Amino acid sequence: MRAPSVERTVKKPKAKKTLRFGPADHGRTVTEREADRAEYVGGFKYEIIDGRLYVSPSPNIPENRLERWLRRAVERYSDDNPTVINYVTPKGRVYLPQSVRITVPEPDLAAYANFPDEDERPNAKWNDVSPLLVAEVLVEGSIEKDLGRNPELYLSVPTIQEYWVVDGSVDSQKPSLIQYVRRGKKWTMTIHPFGSKFTPKVLPGFSLVINPRR
Repeated sequence: MRAPSVERTVKKPKAKKTLRFGPADHGRTVTEREADRAEYVGGFKYEIIDGRLYVSPSPNIPENRLERWLRRAVERYSDDNPTVINYVTPKGRVYLPQSVRITVPEPDLAAYANFPDEDERPNAKWNDVSPLLVAEVLVEGSIEKDLGRNPELYLSVPTIQEYWVVDGSVDSQKPSLIQYVRRGKKWTMTIHPFGSKFTPKVLPGFSLVINPRR
């Protein structure tokens, strides 16, 4: 007697839904894995702060000009003084040590000493390195973020010796520079007005006139 035929149905696994983050997700709880795999609505900057997504607008042209002015000055210094800093980037991620929830601010500028050579460590990750200097540019962004939140975050990173804020919130063509210098477990803060000469100790020999049009 022939056994009855049985029709078998093979279920295909459901495709994983791709996460897509945008400004409406500001404050959303997120893991680093989710953040790395997600797609993002353009025109915004995304950071993970205390385990939550922090979304801020991408800089407009006045802010971008100040970012470029500062970055080029520090890059020129790095080219001439690679034993002090050998890598400068506007795309760095700063991983906070000992944070209860993952916190990864992304400064407008990060400068590194002893950054790994590409030939020696081609697959280096951001949590393998930590900057000597970080900077933010403030024009239309959040004063609370750059002058309230970030000083505390960056102070918890032992390698960071100075934190700078180029403040163009009043007039982007006449910014000042706010300098935080590590003194043990606290910062000392100095405001360098527009037109003054800035010579930080963290970069010996570095000199910058606080005037982006010079």
